[in-house]
Parts: sequence; structure tokens; C-alpha cells
Amino acid sequence: MGYRTEHDTIGDILVPEERYWGAQTQRSLQNFPVGEETMPREIIQAFAHLKRACALANFDFGKLSADKRDAITGACDAILAGAYPDEFPLKVWQTGSGTQSNMNMNEVIAHIGGNGLHPNDHVNMSQSSNDTFPTAMHIAAVLSVAEHVLPALDRLAGALRQLEEENAGVIKSGRTHLMDATPIRFSQEISGWRGMLEESGRMLSASLTHLRQLAIGGTAVGTGINAPAGFDEKVCSYLTASTGERFVPDPNKFHALTSKDAYVFAHGALKALAANLMKIANDVRWLASGPRCGLGEITIPANEPGSSIMPGKVNPTQCESVTMVAVQVMGNDAAIGFAASQGNFELNVFLPVCAYNFLQSARLLGDVMDSFRQRCVEGITANRERMEYYLKNSLMLVTALSPSIGYENAARIAKKAHAEGSSLREAALASGLLTADQFDALMHYEDMV
Repeated sequence: MGYRTEHDTIGDILVPEERYWGAQTQRSLQNFPVGEETMPREIIQAFAHLKRACALANFDFGKLSADKRDAITGACDAILAGAYPDEFPLKVWQTGSGTQSNMNMNEVIAHIGGNGLHPNDHVNMSQSSNDTFPTAMHIAAVLSVAEHVLPALDRLAGALRQLEEENAGVIKSGRTHLMDATPIRFSQEISGWRGMLEESGRMLSASLTHLRQLAIGGTAVGTGINAPAGFDEKVCSYLTASTGERFVPDPNKFHALTSKDAYVFAHGALKALAANLMKIANDVRWLASGPRCGLGEITIPANEPGSSIMPGKVNPTQCESVTMVAVQVMGNDAAIGFAASQGNFELNVFLPVCAYNFLQSARLLGDVMDSFRQRCVEGITANRERMEYYLKNSLMLVTALSPSIGYENAARIAKKAHAEGSSLREAALASGLLTADQFDALMHYEDMV
């Protein structure tokens, strides 16, 4: 491998000759050999959008020539199209402001664009790592939620709506505290799952309002030094045009640079979605448990053998994938909360770990919702005979008798039936509190849902 000499304010350093990055990227590679986690691709794409918008804005303000503008935007367009994926190798566990990743982007753009571009003087014009990295974080978060999480959520909610329609007439026993409860339509149970997703979607959409506010224009400490007045508005206008998502300047740049409350708030909505998905997946695997020694009220697709030792075993593996993702998201939420609390004076220096955890959560949730829908939910079928068996044998049907004979008398009938292994009808008639006709008139499942 050949090397070339690159220079920065620290001095000279050797860089592999085939690489497009420069001295500061190389120093980061050498100074932070920590872990395997590299800067998320969503951040790289967000930076390319941002550098492109900044170049256009700097040209509009007369600070950048047309040829340099075109060189920068051309390089950004190539990166956005997927070119040069190996030129962004830096680890998450670098400087807490993300300075090296900002410079990684600046250096790569300068080398791709040529035309005398300087990473700091031209590509980073009117900017600081302290406002570009928080801005890229917000852009990446908005795009990840809007383009990946919410569409997958809508598709899963649609699959549940279809399952509701298919089971509109099916009545089954409800359960509370894992114990028998009064009847419910299976479609009503499914509607609860769908409602959880739809509410999570509304929460996520609301959280994007705060993420759409960008730090750009604040430069080093929020004062906007070296950036022209109105630069933030121009950049946000270009970002809105290029991404299709609305972005606006944060009106308080001192807040934008030091606080990550929007990230905490939005990831809280991701955590709420994870909690709902955990509940849905657990319900599905409980209802599918068996096939002979569990509830067995539904059948889920058999996607792969479930055991290396027990022939014929099938496990709820898609549910397990969902619940593991949910646990990861909950852990990520804790990391983001801790990181966001660490702003000191004019800057938070836990930015890369915030971005890494948020974007991992968004990526995992979107992926797992599509997988769960395709490989489980769309193949769920109701075992109606098993549902009817449990329904007819549920002691909590006695609740329908309470208005006529009172709570305590109804409880005595239920306990008698349970102790003697008899039916509720047999126990009720033996109590002398109801005639056969009276019992039959009260015991209509469809009136209980």
C-alpha cells in the first residue's frame, strides 16, 4: 500500500494514497481504535445533504464562487447516490462533538471535488462542527423516522386491520392478570394492538416537530460567528427542498448546541413504540402457545425448525425478535437520556453516542416491524374451536348473572362450579337462585361484548 503526505495544523501525517480523506480523518483513525461501531450511514447521508445546502447558501451570500459551489454539490450528490461508502470509517467513540466526522466529510468532499477546495475554508465555510453535527443528527433522525419507522408502522397497522376484519364475528374469553375474564371479540383484542401502533405513530409524528429545528447558523458557541445573517434560513430552505422534509432554524442557537432534549423526547416516542410492540408480540406468543399444552387460540406461521433436539417443534421466533429489539431500544433510551444530561456550558459532548443509539433504534424498529408483519402477523389464523371451548368453560361468564342475583351470590356459584368441576349452569341451578330459563336468558355471549 502506498501513502501520500497530508498536512493539518498539528503537522504532517501519512494517508493511504487511494483514500479520499485527509489528515484529520487519519488522526482520528489512529487516536480512537475503540470498538467496531462506525458512524451510522444515516449521519453520513445527513452530512452530505447539509454540506450541499451550505455550499448553495454560501454562494447566495457571495462567499463562495460558482465553480467551488458546483464542486462541493457534485461531490455531495455522488455521496448521496451511494458512492464512496468506504471513505467514512471513523468510530462512534471519538470526540464528543463529532468534530472528526465533520472533518471526515469536509476532507472527502474536498478531495472528490478538487478544484482547489479546502476542507475548512470552503467546505466548512460559515460552519463549525459544533453546529453541523447537531444539525446532521436532527436531519438523520427525521429522515429515519419519517422514511423508515412510520411507513413500517403503517404497514403493520394495516395488516392488523385486515386481521380484525377477518375475525369480526369471533367471540373468545378475555383475560386479565393472566386469568379468565369476561368475553371479548377477537377483533376487539386485535383492535387494541392496532390502536397501540396508531397512537405510537401519532406520538412519533408529533416528536418530529422538535427535531425539525436545526442548530446550523450557531457555529462555535451559538453566536453565529463567521456565518452571514440569514444563513440558517437559507440552509434550512435548501435542506427542505433536497430531503422533502421540512426543516427550520432553531430560534435559540445556544439551546440548540448544548441541549439534546429533542432527541430525548423523540426517542421517548420510539421507546413507547417498543413497549407497545413488546406487548403485542408477547400477546401473540401467549395466544399461539402449545400446540397442545398451551393456549393454542391462534396459529402462527412455522418459519423454521424450533429445536435442534426436539423434532417437529416450532417456536414464535418473530415474536422473540420483536421483544429483543424492544429491549435494545429501551437500553438505547437510557443511554440517550444520560448523554443528553451532560451538556456543559455551550456544548454537549456526547453527540455521537446519542446519534448512534437513536439511529440504531429507528433502524431496528422499522426492520423488525416489517419482518414481524411479513413472517407472522399476515399468517395468523384463529383457532375458533379452541376459542369457543375456553369461552364456554370460563367461570367469568358468571359476571352476566351479577345484576340479577348480586355479586356475592354470583361469586358463590363460580366457586361452587370450580370446586366441583361442574358447569356454571349446573352450579346456578343447584343454588336455587335461578331457573334454567332464567339462566339461559342471561347467558348470551354476544350481549357481553
